[in-house]
Amino acid sequence: MRRRIVTIISLFVLGMLAQQAHAGKTLREIARIKGQGASVVQGLGLVVGLDGTGDSASELVMARPLAETLKNLGNPIPVDELGKGKSVALVMVSCRIPRDGAKTDDVFDVSVSAINSAKSLEGGRLLITPLIGPRRERVVYAFAEGELTIPDDNMLTGARVARGAQMVRDINTTPSISGSFDLIIDQSFSGMGAAASISAEINQQYLLTASSIDNSVARVVDGRTIRVTVPVTERDRPAAFFGDIMQTDISSALRKLPAQVRCDTSSGIIIITGDVQVSPAVITHKDLTITTTVPPLPGEEITQTSEFAAVYAGDDEVDTSRLQDLITAFDQLDIPPVEQINILKMLRDSGKLHAKLIIDGRE
Repeated sequence: MRRRIVTIISLFVLGMLAQQAHAGKTLREIARIKGQGASVVQGLGLVVGLDGTGDSASELVMARPLAETLKNLGNPIPVDELGKGKSVALVMVSCRIPRDGAKTDDVFDVSVSAINSAKSLEGGRLLITPLIGPRRERVVYAFAEGELTIPDDNMLTGARVARGAQMVRDINTTPSISGSFDLIIDQSFSGMGAAASISAEINQQYLLTASSIDNSVARVVDGRTIRVTVPVTERDRPAAFFGDIMQTDISSALRKLPAQVRCDTSSGIIIITGDVQVSPAVITHKDLTITTTVPPLPGEEITQTSEFAAVYAGDDEVDTSRLQDLITAFDQLDIPPVEQINILKMLRDSGKLHAKLIIDGRE
């Protein structure tokens, strides 16, 4: 493995990197158009290859779909002949489609849960399973299949298949846009102050010539809703205008919000608002060491060690570092986002992270 030596010796340099990281935060990451939301497709499936931990085949609720599957594969076996094996489990398969929707041939992770008497899904494989929407027409939107992985050793009846679902039909989630549309701010960023700051960013970046608030394109409706009026000059291209709005840089608006860290484990996105601070700490994670500490005195030598990053604190009475600088160190050391989120959990649990930590919408 390539050895990495990273030492960060100046908060000024880190601040410059942090500003670059902030610049990537756009409105799309914290808001959606009203009517657009995530959706779920699901179906009943069979997991095979279990080592005696599956359902009892004598249970008709499992034996019937197994017999039907074997029949479809050209090997019909009567239900009463399936009575002894426990290598198969009946499962519920679900796939969460992001709020941006999905196109044919897109692939997504799927969750698999035992619904009968199976004791463990470890080592199993999901047979091809059609996934349908919640409506009665039973339209198939995707097919799922693949090897199972168990994310939690304490819950062996729950599993995942990475990139296990492939779409066979589009799912469009963006509603049509006419003269105006409402933007819904994610719940963890809600509040009149946040809405006002984000609205101001939209107006500043997209209506610099406005002479009064009456001419603004964005107005605050409540703590989670911003109403955007499509200018007359943009009404022949409303979709493009919406795309431009969603690319609004909201970095400065985020810095005005209360200190909090919002993480999305599925996308790996980490969003920092306000001035989030971290107390001095030494973090050892696998073969890496990350230290938040005070700067060296003038003239002191800095010893560089492999797989090490030092994040220096300020000179105030409470020696703390900015979390954004720590995230920058993570990126310099190529730490995957999922592991970054785990480290943030450890910092929170040890009292070193001075902010609210929200992971997948939950504190």
